[in-house]
Amino acid sequence: MAEEVLIPPVGKSTSLTGSLLAVAFLTSFGSSMLYGYNLAVVNSPAAYIKDFYNKTALRRNGTGLSGETLTLMYSLTVSVFAVGGLLGSLIVGMLVTRFGRKGTVVNTTVLVFIAGSLMGFSRICNSPEMVIFGRFITGIHSGISLSVVPMYLGEIAPKNLRGFLGLVPSIFIGTGVFTAQILGLHELLGKEEHWPLFLSVVVVPTFIQLMLLPWFPESPRYLLIEKRNVHATITALKWYRTKCNIQAEIEEMQEEQRSLSSVETLSVWKLLLDDSVRLQVLSVVVINIGMQLSGIDAIWFYTNDIFQNAGIPAPEIQYTTAGTGIIEIIAGLIGCFTIEKLGRRPLMIGGFAMMGICSAGITLTLILQAHLSVMRYISVCCVVGIIAGFCIGPAGVPFLITAELFKQSHRPAAYIVGGSLNWLSNFTVGFVFPFLQMSAGSYCYLVFATVCLSVATYVHFIIPETKNKTFMEISRMFSKKEAVLETQGLTHGDQLKLKKMNGYGGVDHTSLEFDSSSSVP
Repeated sequence: MAEEVLIPPVGKSTSLTGSLLAVAFLTSFGSSMLYGYNLAVVNSPAAYIKDFYNKTALRRNGTGLSGETLTLMYSLTVSVFAVGGLLGSLIVGMLVTRFGRKGTVVNTTVLVFIAGSLMGFSRICNSPEMVIFGRFITGIHSGISLSVVPMYLGEIAPKNLRGFLGLVPSIFIGTGVFTAQILGLHELLGKEEHWPLFLSVVVVPTFIQLMLLPWFPESPRYLLIEKRNVHATITALKWYRTKCNIQAEIEEMQEEQRSLSSVETLSVWKLLLDDSVRLQVLSVVVINIGMQLSGIDAIWFYTNDIFQNAGIPAPEIQYTTAGTGIIEIIAGLIGCFTIEKLGRRPLMIGGFAMMGICSAGITLTLILQAHLSVMRYISVCCVVGIIAGFCIGPAGVPFLITAELFKQSHRPAAYIVGGSLNWLSNFTVGFVFPFLQMSAGSYCYLVFATVCLSVATYVHFIIPETKNKTFMEISRMFSKKEAVLETQGLTHGDQLKLKKMNGYGGVDHTSLEFDSSSSVP
């Protein structure tokens, strides 16, 4: 156990420091933004990439590819990104335990340089395999980044700024999508000769991150609780907390460390078998699956068709679609600057509810637009509403919540569970949606509406508000919540005194008293 350290208070305020803001921007700019960029980057040069594949096959075999084979190769180029993302999410727990949070971000930048080189030189080498493998490696990097960046920011942030810093990555994901849409315009990198550069430009933000991020400290919680390095923890806290009571934070970390003294970092299997965190695990499962099954990827896929039906001229649709990227960024900024005032629950409930209502609205407008021309424009408003609702809350809060619901020993495994389910759901929607659309037609969006409203209902009744609370306080809130659910199953004649696990190895032998306001704020 780490030695007790007494440090004079440095102040009571927990204001946003330049170091915190710089780390949030560097990690998000060089990692999270790449995820958004790689989601959208293959849309604009699709025809050029297919033509490259066909010409390469003609040069190698003397005959071109059939339409079905060409479509299959392009689909593989798009979907292999999600396969890489799933792999990255599965290894993130091992990486953050071995290299630390910041160390993982820095060390995995090598993946971006490898992928960028493969894709950038693919045309010179006449190798479609280099494009596909490069996409796979960028997927691995994004799978790692989607988990480690919010984990790192959640651990370095003071409790009153954890929400604000936790949503910065989601803003940069939207910025990445918007950047790909803008650079993909014909006037910039949308020409045939530029598509290898368009795919490989991701190395630029990663290079900037690699040059600057190593100068900043590792997560203080990782240094104290896992590495038991008190002096490095003090140095890191002084770097991030120029006007904060460092002593109080170290005492809170040491309290968590003492509660974990008999519990090592859990594997995924042990996490799933741990009854003391079953509500937290279930919550991570619901919100991460709901995030992808909300239909946001299907909406992005169908945006051009909806805009075309609304009467927007075909040459202008690319600019209109790029305009939705601005909406993503604005909505993300609104969520980021209001989360510490409103809390996590309102952004999650409001975001999913807004998406559910607008998804049902799309179904209604698609059915009625043949009879009422105004419905075409309402469908555009519904698309904007779904994108805005997603970016305000569901786009970023699930990653933040995953960090907040678990203490140090459980957190890496929780991110593996949440990240892998996120990528699996992403892949499932991309694979199933075309068939769902063919079979259900315009009614397919009712499936997404049902998912969104169900997740909003779950968050309302199950997940407590975590705003401005320490990890230990959140742990105790869930212990009470779970105990309430257990006691509801007892008959009035049962005079049982419950011994409730505190969630991380300790036992509370006192009889439980519950305050309903603590279960659902």
